[in-house]
Amino acid sequence: MFNWIKPIFFLLVTSAFLSGCAKDSANDKPLPQRPLLVIPEGFPEVAFPEDNPFTKASYDLGKKLFFDPILSRDSSISCGSCHQPSLAFSDRIALTSGVDDAPGKRNVPSLTNIGYHPYFTREGGVPTLEMHVLVPIQEHNEFDFNIVLIADRLKKSEQYVAMAQSAYEREPDAFVITRALANFQRTLISGNSAYDRYAFQGIPNALNAAELRGMNLFFSDELACSSCHSGFNFTNYTFENNGLYEDYIDEGRMRLTGLETDRARFKVPSLRNVELTAPYMFDGSLQTLQDVVEHYNSGGYAHANKNEEVKPLGLTNTEKNDLVAFLGSLTDYEFLENPNHYPN
Repeated sequence: MFNWIKPIFFLLVTSAFLSGCAKDSANDKPLPQRPLLVIPEGFPEVAFPEDNPFTKASYDLGKKLFFDPILSRDSSISCGSCHQPSLAFSDRIALTSGVDDAPGKRNVPSLTNIGYHPYFTREGGVPTLEMHVLVPIQEHNEFDFNIVLIADRLKKSEQYVAMAQSAYEREPDAFVITRALANFQRTLISGNSAYDRYAFQGIPNALNAAELRGMNLFFSDELACSSCHSGFNFTNYTFENNGLYEDYIDEGRMRLTGLETDRARFKVPSLRNVELTAPYMFDGSLQTLQDVVEHYNSGGYAHANKNEEVKPLGLTNTEKNDLVAFLGSLTDYEFLENPNHYPN
């Protein structure tokens, strides 16, 4: 069961940096801090589980854990090492290495609006955000660790013990770690891009001419981009093959289901802040948005499970550029610059 949470306006404690820099020159009053959890216009509310409601104490603990390399076996990488706030909680590497430079297997997805996803991983095999916390911890090519051993480390820290007691009234353990990290990640909501200002906030000049043309192409029946990249989050969360290859090394959703009809199908990603999350596709094989548009314009390679909407489009160079411009309009600079998303 889930509780639907109304926008909650908790404020961060002013950090030493901000208290020194965020002064109004006229009256010497501190500038107001940004809310931790805000639901943008046009967005539904975020569902928090009954055993993990949003609180500032849970948020603070989750944020501290997110940026702390204590979660990895050799304390060399953190969640924030791969999910960088300045890149919409993604990174710039095709396949990011884990501890001991273990080679990555898939491209790091953005965590933008992750709290709205109904399931997690590229094959959709993890039903909750709390459970998903275990995935990078246990994966040998990521943190290569054990959550019980992480809890033992945290129990040696007076600060972590105090924060766990404040948030969940118990010592650091698997319950606390998974809940706190999920709590923080559910606040990573992006909904103030130029497109949002046009579509949801009623600002008619929020998009320029090229972006408007690209938007009309994107939502057209001829291109059918929005048949998969639909809704406020630009994804329908289904599993599709887009003809990236004829033969795939990665089995995709078949890895979970064992069904041949799921071979090389991957969860449709959100396009929020997509211009910042290069390289693209599940393996990071396409370097730019121009490359992505060219791929779809070509119709992709033949594959038994390819979505029937992926077919040659015959776009002109102007139309390709307009599509890229529209995708750029999904960038939310307020989200990228939000100090709540960075380590204290």
